Order: sequence, then C-alpha cells, then structure tokens
Amino acid sequence: MNDSATTDSLLLNNARLVDGSSPTASAPMHVLIEDGRIRQVSSEPITAPGARSIDLEGRTLMPGLIDCHVHVIATTADLGANALLPDSLVTARATPIMRDMLKRGFTTVRDVGGADHGLKTALEEGHFAGPRLVICGKALSQTGGHNDYRGFYDERDDQYQTRRLGSMGRLCDGVDAVRKAARQEIKGGAQFIKVMANGGVSSPSDPIDFLSFSQAELEAIVEEASNAQTYVSAHLYTDQAIHRAVEAGVHSLEHCNLITLETARLAAERGAFACPTLVTYEMLKREGADYGLKPASIAKIDDVRLAGLDSLKIMREAGLTMAYGTDLLGAMHRHQSEEFVIRSRVLPVHEVIRSATLDAARLLRMEGEIGCIAPGAHADLIVVDGNPLEDISLLTGQGRHFSLILQGGHVVQDTLQAQ
Repeated sequence: MNDSATTDSLLLNNARLVDGSSPTASAPMHVLIEDGRIRQVSSEPITAPGARSIDLEGRTLMPGLIDCHVHVIATTADLGANALLPDSLVTARATPIMRDMLKRGFTTVRDVGGADHGLKTALEEGHFAGPRLVICGKALSQTGGHNDYRGFYDERDDQYQTRRLGSMGRLCDGVDAVRKAARQEIKGGAQFIKVMANGGVSSPSDPIDFLSFSQAELEAIVEEASNAQTYVSAHLYTDQAIHRAVEAGVHSLEHCNLITLETARLAAERGAFACPTLVTYEMLKREGADYGLKPASIAKIDDVRLAGLDSLKIMREAGLTMAYGTDLLGAMHRHQSEEFVIRSRVLPVHEVIRSATLDAARLLRMEGEIGCIAPGAHADLIVVDGNPLEDISLLTGQGRHFSLILQGGHVVQDTLQAQ
C-alpha cells in the first residue's frame, strides 16, 4: 500500500464511532486491529497484550472514506490534451494525485475512466501510496460523444486514444463493436463497465442533452457486464438520458443533475444507485479556465451546475441511494473533500457521511470489507479530532483534522505517536 510503518496489533480505546448509520456518534467503543483487519469491536475493554494502545477520548473513529467517481489519470482539465501525453508522464503526475487522496482519508476510490490494471497493480505492490483502486478501464463512448476530444475538424482514426493511459475512454459504434469493447475492458481487468450515455461539459462536439448510444447498444453493454457478473455505470445529466439508461439496466447513475422525481423513483425501484458530483461543477466554474478548460466547455457548466442541489433533494425524496463522488480534474483534485460541505446544505450530515462509507461500499460490492467498522473488515480507518456530525468541515482541510489514518493496517498519518 505504501512505504510507511505497519501496525501489526493496535488497540483503539474509548472511540466514538461514526459511519453514517446514525445521526449521533456511538457510545465509547474499543476496537482491536490485527494483521491489517479489524478483529474485535466491543463496548467492553479488550485485553490485547503487546498491542499498541491509544486512548481516543474526545475524538471520532470513522471508516476510511470512499470516493466513487474519480479520474486519477486526469492530470489537467484539458482532457483532450491529457489523452495525448505519454504514459510515463501521466503515471508520474497521477501518483501525487493518489497520494493526496489517501492523505485526505480516502482509502478507496472508484476510477470511472482511465486507470488501468497496471496502475492498480502498482498500488497493490506498494510502489507508491494511494487509495485502494476499483477500475473500469476505458469508458465506452460513441463517435462524437463525451470522450471524443477530436473536435469538428480533427480526422484522426477513432482508435487514436484507446491505449493511452491519459485517455478516459475509447470510441465504439454499433452493437457488435460495443460488445467487443466491453469484453476487451473486462479482459484487461475492468471490475465494472462505464459508458458515456449523455453529452458532457469537457468534450467539444456534444451538447449536454446529446443522447449517446442507441438503446440496443446500451442493452448490449449491460448484457456483457451482467455476463461477467458485474454492472454498468453511466455518465448522465438529462432526465431523458437517465430514464433510458435505467430502462436498459444501468446500475450506477453518475451526476444526475437534471433528474425528475418520476425517473428517480423508477431508478430506486430498479435498485440503481446515483453518484452525484456537485463539487466539480463549482470548481470548473471557478477555476476551470485557469487549468486549461476550453471556453466552449465553460459555457456548458451552468446547464448542470445550477440544478445540482435540487437534484439531491429529488433523489432523497424518491429513496434513491446516493454514493459519494467528486469527478475533479488536475489541480482541482484538492477540493475532493468539499463535496461533503456542499451536500450538507440540503441533506442530513449523517446521510452525507453514509454516502462515503456504507452506501459507497454497497455500490462497489464490497460491503463488510470497507466503509464500516466491523470484525473482518479491512483496517481502513480515520481518527478525527472532533465530531464531524457536529462540524462536517472537519472532513476537509487536506487531512489536517485527522490524527490517524490507517489503510489495511498501514499507518498513513499519525500525530498520536508521541502521546
């Protein structure tokens, strides 16, 4: 995971647990960690000879955070230019992006376009620090869709970016082609499939309301994912695009800024998840031009940005589960934790936290493994100086309010060592 120390046995005492399941913190609990896993959680003192013991009175213990919508290879807001960079440079630039995510307490992230199995393996082998990485490989996009960055006059072959690490996606058209592309991504290590099923902000030739892929293509992609025992995630903004994706069997609905109550209820009935990403629109509006976003893309931002908070209220009323996501690019990744504050303007704080813990783990199909404080789970934990249920801004600040961060029992950050 990283080159820091490993805690073979650690006992956390008097920890008030917050995982988003309750609007209040738990009574003081005792948590024993051994060999990278949580071994025991008890309201009674635990006897563990030889374990390092820490008294967490006055602090909060949380599961490691989960961001379900990132692009770790997006080293600049100009995604077309990013797709043309050499793989070696993209890797070098992606490593500090992932390192800083981990320092913010995000011990697991789901990359929804770009990261490959090699990057995932490099993390697992400990070549650099970063969150546990769940990948889809390259997102699938149609010609002229969101992820075709060639523009109106660029006639490069449509496979110009398929094998570039810096590209978020690949182009494919027609039922046979999308089937083959999905199969190739799964063969390459994809743990789910991502499709660009609507127009996007950053791409040059697709308005926001652009419907990408035919219904038959979407259904074929869903079938291929289902055959591989996984699911499809889709980039979506407009209600029409979301509705047709749900009808096709798409499970993870990204963004969803323009969703209606009727469609949100349908998605909830089908057991789908939504993954809003409001912080990226705030930052693209504020900083996008400074980091290479094209004027045509900046002009699209308010089409989705202004509806963001209303979409959260709609989805909550419909009972549609929302996971935590950010979708930030380049230097704007530093705003990753501010999604907590934005959502808390209209949602209960504990539900916002739950979106980055228990609900996120369910979307990743890793419940019981991450996003919780329970026996058998990975020892992915953060100790917060204070109670984020009372002040959610404690989850921001680049990790400065975290006195301890563990990932699989490895110490990422520790200011308690001298105590």
